[in-house]
Amino acid sequence: MKASDLFVKALERENVEYIFAVPGEENLDLLESLRQSEQIRLILTRHEQGAAFMAAVYGRLTGRAGVCMATLGPGATNLVTPAAYAHLGAFPLVMITGQKPILSSKQGQFQIIDVVRLFEPICKMSKQIVHGNTIPSLVREAFRISQEERPGAVLLELPEDIAAEQTDAKPYIPLERSYAGARSHAINSAARFIKRAKHPLVLIGAGANRKDVRHTLCDFINTTGIPFLTTQMGKGVIDERSQKCLGTAALSDGDYIHCAVDRADLIINIGHDVVEKPPFFMEQGGTKVIHINYKSAQVDEVYFPQCEVIGDLASSMTRLQEALGPVEADFDYFYKVRDEVNKHLLEGADDPRFPIIPQRVVADIRKVMGEDGIIALDNGMYKLWFARNYKAYHSNTVLLDNALATMGAGLPSAMMASMLKPNNRVMAICGDGGFMMNSQEIETAIRLKLNLVVTILNDGSYGMIRWKQTIAGFADFGLEFGNPDFVKYADSYGATGHRVTSTDQLIPTLEAAFEAGGVHLVDIPIDYSENKKVLIDELKQRACSI
Repeated sequence: MKASDLFVKALERENVEYIFAVPGEENLDLLESLRQSEQIRLILTRHEQGAAFMAAVYGRLTGRAGVCMATLGPGATNLVTPAAYAHLGAFPLVMITGQKPILSSKQGQFQIIDVVRLFEPICKMSKQIVHGNTIPSLVREAFRISQEERPGAVLLELPEDIAAEQTDAKPYIPLERSYAGARSHAINSAARFIKRAKHPLVLIGAGANRKDVRHTLCDFINTTGIPFLTTQMGKGVIDERSQKCLGTAALSDGDYIHCAVDRADLIINIGHDVVEKPPFFMEQGGTKVIHINYKSAQVDEVYFPQCEVIGDLASSMTRLQEALGPVEADFDYFYKVRDEVNKHLLEGADDPRFPIIPQRVVADIRKVMGEDGIIALDNGMYKLWFARNYKAYHSNTVLLDNALATMGAGLPSAMMASMLKPNNRVMAICGDGGFMMNSQEIETAIRLKLNLVVTILNDGSYGMIRWKQTIAGFADFGLEFGNPDFVKYADSYGATGHRVTSTDQLIPTLEAAFEAGGVHLVDIPIDYSENKKVLIDELKQRACSI
């Protein structure tokens, strides 16, 4: 058969459902082979970033590698940011790029750069396919490497002359793989650390959100009685309404939650990864840390755990729970912190000011999203407010990026969530800056007939950087811009645009948008003067009073 047909059959064996793509002429053989597939659906996007962000979030939500496709040169280079997003965020992603003929070419170096080497630093594997017979093994290896802990991005480059050649190779059959359990010695060592601790504390990170370990971790917390907090990307693994939940570490230091971290003499760090912005800093002679994850700790100057439990996470937590039973320790101070955090998070939740302050936006959106609604955040100042103030009830219902922290990913992330969870309420939460970076994907959302609400928190500036500028003591300079009329912008695509003109309009507007179905853009003027309340020095002063 033709090599491109074999490639598609190999993808079908990997149970690929979608390929998100902006094809070019170098992909035409593969595109024709995809046309004949009864299993794989091609999703045409308006930019390669949109395609790859959607594919990466498919991997994040399913655990199976999402697939995207682009052409050579500029098409491939537009995948760099999403590749880094998947690489740091640990989202399984397979990228397919085209290339000019490699056996003979009459176009010189036109559009040709070394794509394979370009992607090597941000991929788990980056390979050019040089013969059709190698397609089965390379596709199988790409998916295996991408999906295994720690997940990430891989790239396969398929030159157009290789795609067109004939081959008699056959696709491989994927095999079930499982993770080894932790050594008994490691489990027993961790149990001894915990039994000796006077103030142990559990921290749940992104690794616990990648696999179905929710029930196991709930059992561990309920049996041992140890309170917990989460990193930004660990939100929702355990219902944050739990009486054992102290909150989310949205900052690295100086927040209310760090009062509990500072009091702890042992942190049981489950699923954490040093690529996520540190939720706390270790110091020599300070709080001890147990690292529990699929892979060993990456040691640096602020993270050097004294005990490691490496292996299947669910198995490790079950065995550790059995070794411990109820833990006798003093948690009174932690619950005092919890109560103070919950009281603090209510501040501003019913504030009537307009433009709307962040605390009110978070509180109103939390009411609208209900039990299993999914929010997908772009990156900006509001991300800190949602990480701190928005309580997640279920795994992967708060999709934020605390690793690469790229702008432009919020809308494609929400689109993918809406495709996979059509019966859930899904909302993209974007700043005006981040939204405009990939706003053209609104057309894709319309074409896909998605049910999606996109909120645009509009302050006419890059608000996060203005906040950092203030913290650094610099003058307010160089970060303001103009915006289109977002209502007209939405209408021009065939979406429905809304502009909130008073604070009490927000909930009714969002409810009406969800009830109507389809794609809605909601322009929300926001007042970021409240950012002073998450200035680290001010928070630290208030927190020290606990």
